[in-house]
Amino acid sequence: MGRHETTNTGPRHTRRWLIPVGTAAALLGLAAAAWALTRPGADNAGGPANSSISVLPTHSELAASTPPSASPTISSTQPTGAATTSTAPTGSPGTTPAAVDAVFPPDQPATTAGAAPCITVPVVASLENQDLVNAEAAAYRSKPRNIDGKCVTITVTPQRSGVAATSAASGFATTPAAQRPVVWLPDSPVWRDVARETTAGQQIVPADSVDVARTAIVLAMPQAMADALGWSTTPPYWQQVFAAAADPTMWADHGQPQWGPFRFGKTSPLVATSGLMSMAAEYQAAAGATSVTAASIASGAVVDAVRRDELGVSHYMATPEHFLWHARQAEDAGNVADFLSAVIVDEKLVWDYNRGLSSRDGITTVQQAPPAHPLVPVYPAGGSYEATSTAITLTAPWITTAQRAAAADFVRFLGTASGQQVVRDRGFRDLHGTAGQGPAALGHFADHVTAVPDPTPAIVSAIQQQFPTVRKAARVLYLVDVSGSMSATISPGRTKLDAARDAVVASLDYLGPRDSVGLAAFSNYQDQGMTPGLVAPVAPLQQSRAALTSALQRLRPISQTPLYRAVSAFEAEMARDYQPGMINAIVLLSDGHNDTTDPTTRAAMLDALTKLHHSSTPVLVFSLAYGADADTPTLEAIAKQSGAHYYDATDPTTIDEVLGDLVTSF
Repeated sequence: MGRHETTNTGPRHTRRWLIPVGTAAALLGLAAAAWALTRPGADNAGGPANSSISVLPTHSELAASTPPSASPTISSTQPTGAATTSTAPTGSPGTTPAAVDAVFPPDQPATTAGAAPCITVPVVASLENQDLVNAEAAAYRSKPRNIDGKCVTITVTPQRSGVAATSAASGFATTPAAQRPVVWLPDSPVWRDVARETTAGQQIVPADSVDVARTAIVLAMPQAMADALGWSTTPPYWQQVFAAAADPTMWADHGQPQWGPFRFGKTSPLVATSGLMSMAAEYQAAAGATSVTAASIASGAVVDAVRRDELGVSHYMATPEHFLWHARQAEDAGNVADFLSAVIVDEKLVWDYNRGLSSRDGITTVQQAPPAHPLVPVYPAGGSYEATSTAITLTAPWITTAQRAAAADFVRFLGTASGQQVVRDRGFRDLHGTAGQGPAALGHFADHVTAVPDPTPAIVSAIQQQFPTVRKAARVLYLVDVSGSMSATISPGRTKLDAARDAVVASLDYLGPRDSVGLAAFSNYQDQGMTPGLVAPVAPLQQSRAALTSALQRLRPISQTPLYRAVSAFEAEMARDYQPGMINAIVLLSDGHNDTTDPTTRAAMLDALTKLHHSSTPVLVFSLAYGADADTPTLEAIAKQSGAHYYDATDPTTIDEVLGDLVTSF
């Protein structure tokens, strides 16, 4: 298998939700020559002038179309003298799976299985590769294993890459002892380097790791949209992608005004590999050079250009699965263009979407019929970043000798012909860059992808440090339920409202210096008006943090829950003060059902949200179900009708983590 090894040098820094890194490697080179965004009538415009989502090819038509070659491949471009290397050979177009398997070593299971109780090897995987790791664990267990006379059990826990990196950087200090991993398998080695930027991280995370699988980072689009821009046949440079997202008349100029604005989605570079790589591409495009250094990222001109590009982002989400869930919801409602023009995701997730698999939270999946209008991956000109899942056997004191031996055997299996077959079957590319024929056909994978090196640890550090200052600024109102049920105790001496207060304060650390924040709360007594209402007006966070925190502490549980009235009133108020160039949003936290005599109805509230979503002053309402009694269906509908996302904290002890996750959507 390929092996990643990095030697870190330079100063070390820490921050609450990321640990910057430092070392050297080369980045993707994009053409510095002048370019022009394709317009209708240009030679490579591609696609019919009047194509629309309603005439996209159906799933059955897609399946009947000409598939890509038998073995789409990725080839790696490695910089001279780079500290990060991979010893995996590259594949070539036309290599059959059987030929590929011939160069991977065969598995060597035991003759007889070891005795129970089995050695347990806990593995932490990324959300993006958890399906693969679970399948690998099942394949490994399907053959007899014997480590010092014992059988082996592999358990898999999914966790967002950035969150896992932060946990590893602390030595998994807050992870219960029974849940601490033996193997960490993130979807990119950059997270390993992030974790090693603390002393605690270096003590348990080795500098090298063993590569397992690869997937390209692509721009996923509905076919008709890619065709309309000519990107199906002539891939754009990243500069063109960001320019399209920033152009408010893009679809109208291409004869498709019914598609509305170009809705462009990205994940957070603090927690997701696709978000991190998209930001690397954005800085490179802004620099207009063949390579980018930390110094160039610090350039005022480059930073200003990135900040302008970020204005084209509709909104951010923690994981690409969130975007594709919403795309499927919009598809089922009759118009995927209502939510998505393009989103930067892993290539593998395009296959997942096209086979009808989606996930609201990135962990639990829903299998539906394949969508009528599949997505296609667009591979940027000049090469694609990739996410390389890599296995890290930790050097932690809680790992026993038996667990270490069992982990080594499992990691060995991942690189065998059997393990790499699982990689291809689950929609990834193997260590030769070869994809499985079925996933490649349904996912429209490119025959050949030129992979560019990961950003250096120093670049990762600079990107993550600057993200709060360059991303599209947010204008946010926290809308908190203070009904009587918020007085319920969730732990000794701690009520639901206490925990909600603390979670809101903690979530402010995820916001940036250009964000504006306010606070409102809602309850009422029988036949009386909503109270207390707005308690801290929306204002720049740097100026309003103290006032907002003080207002939070003054909140008290009251009585009833005028949920419909509160949402209707405050979404209208936020729309009246709408700020173009910002993400205008409400964070709704509620633990109950609408139980008031207020005449506002559910239908009226949802109708108003739908109309506002399609207006020139859209306000996103991110809803959070807090506690087991929350009206989950209504909260889901509120988020959906406003174009935002629903979050689940029905286990109230998870409120800190869930609210932090939610705020990364700005």
